Amino acid sequence: MGFIWYLIIGGIVGWLAGLILGKDLPGGIIGNIIAGIIGAWVGGSLFGDFGPEVGDIYIIPALIGAIILVAIVSLILRMLRRND
Repeated sequence: MGFIWYLIIGGIVGWLAGLILGKDLPGGIIGNIIAGIIGAWVGGSLFGDFGPEVGDIYIIPALIGAIILVAIVSLILRMLRRND
């Protein structure tokens, strides 16, 4: 059951990051889950573990990490579209 919570919380964190930045990630809900899980890893690596924890994910660093990830991905996609 822990893995399912991990996916749900990862999806919500990825969705919130896209919502905060006003950017849509490619891949829909799968993209949001991937962004949330990678964002949780990035945020945990950069900022440590603090704040509320749900499903083995610390929400605040995960959200900050997901925002950083979404910003970088959207910048790369914009640069690739510009070169076409």
